[in-house]
Amino acid sequence: MVTAARTVSQVGMHMGVAFAVMYAFTGSLALGGVAAVVEPICNVALLPLHDKLWERIRARVEARQEVRASTQGDASLSSSTMQA
Repeated sequence: MVTAARTVSQVGMHMGVAFAVMYAFTGSLALGGVAAVVEPICNVALLPLHDKLWERIRARVEARQEVRASTQGDASLSSSTMQA
């Protein structure tokens, strides 16, 4: 129940901020209302794309770290075999 209330609160806050900013810039209640409705719709549409982008970035970073770790592991193996 708390999660649902938090979500509703966040949506209300987003809509209020969008309305206030647009009204402050234009002085128009109509444009403020449009912004209050359009902004959450854009967030819902773009959030999955944003999440996919960050997932790709995370995967690339992890892949680079794995390559570095394996390269360092190979270097330590070759230096230990040279010492023996």
